[in-house]
Amino acid sequence: MKSNLDLIREVDLFPYEDHEPEAHQRIMSNIYTLLWEDDRGSYPIGYVLTRVHDQLLALDPAIRGPMTSDSEARTMTLFKEGGFDERTARAAAVADHFRRNDTFKILRKWRNELWPVYGRNGELLFSMERCALGLLGAVRYGVHMSAYVRDDSVPFGIKLWIARRSLTKETFPGMLDNTAAGGLMTGEDPFECIIREADEEASLPEDVVRNHAENPGTVTYIYITNEAQVGEAGFIYPECQWIYDLELPLDVIPKPKDGEAEGFYLKTVDEVKEDLRQGRFKDNCALVALNFLERRGMLQEEGEKELEEMRRRMNRVMPFPGPHQQGWRRQA
Repeated sequence: MKSNLDLIREVDLFPYEDHEPEAHQRIMSNIYTLLWEDDRGSYPIGYVLTRVHDQLLALDPAIRGPMTSDSEARTMTLFKEGGFDERTARAAAVADHFRRNDTFKILRKWRNELWPVYGRNGELLFSMERCALGLLGAVRYGVHMSAYVRDDSVPFGIKLWIARRSLTKETFPGMLDNTAAGGLMTGEDPFECIIREADEEASLPEDVVRNHAENPGTVTYIYITNEAQVGEAGFIYPECQWIYDLELPLDVIPKPKDGEAEGFYLKTVDEVKEDLRQGRFKDNCALVALNFLERRGMLQEEGEKELEEMRRRMNRVMPFPGPHQQGWRRQA
């Protein structure tokens, strides 16, 4: 049995410097901070594992381009030559080289999707293959939606549509999931992304999602991969998910479409809580489900101290720039 706080901690795994100084120091000793520079100085855009840094350093500069490394400060720079297109081409060449040589197992899950890396002035620095972005420990963006129906006959007055992931999924097969979710590709608007994912994964009509989905904000956390579910352990995934709530009429029923989901099940809040306790949800989907329940006052069993820590860890302050930062504005 897992507590709600246990579930949050299994997603927000990166140690906090103020609360876990020894663990934080240990993990930072095995990381190179990937830096970017502008007219205000340098700032971090990712956490690169030492073993990835070493492979990059040994790589032919004709492939990766210029790279700097400071072993004492544990910092590095990469892909800084040229404009967006040239940087993206460099990132692609590096990812392709490592993939062809099977250097890192996470690259076996190649998706042919480009994900963005942002600077602190709202600029798009470069794009990189979805699974390869984990090599740099840069922020990954996505969307998650929780669909529900009103039902006054059950506790809390609602039931949630919960997806079960296909048994053939490469990651977290057969586990429970939110109604629809997906990664945010370069240039894609979060709301348009969830409309697309809701259609592709759950056969939900565009007009229903566009007219009724509500966005209460985002969740942020720093995940660390495990070998059993992702294929390779220890990679650092800072993540930001735009979350959407969607009240559905009773006659609109999610149905599998693209094979991502095996099926959809209408569950009471108490049933969802039991599934969470039993560890049946995919890690970050458990966090999104708990965020939904917490925002609606449905975690009455939790003490205030536990709720405060849950809120803090579901909205983690991260050191990297991007749309998750308050006041951030993307350049046109």
